[in-house]
Amino acid sequence: QRIKAVKLRWTQAWRRMNKKGKVDESAKKRTRKAAKFQKAIVGMSLDDIKKKKAMKPELRQQAKEASAKEAKARQTKTKAAPKAKSGAAAPK
Repeated sequence: QRIKAVKLRWTQAWRRMNKKGKVDESAKKRTRKAAKFQKAIVGMSLDDIKKKKAMKPELRQQAKEASAKEAKARQTKTKAAPKAKSGAAAPK
């Protein structure tokens, strides 16, 4: 059986496999790191996003609580409305 050319140190195949020679390409190729940037998303412009990011955490928490309270009030209002309609429809 033959010995593979890649296994013999003095062959071109071995040198190619083990990256010997080609001195001019000794420096590794550098890859570019992707630059980060912000993009507007659906329902929110870039300015809005930047404003929210710049806001202090306490203010952001307060705004979050206020919007949650408002949403809860809206939900209770919508729950109460169908009950009134169903009550009116029952006597017929």
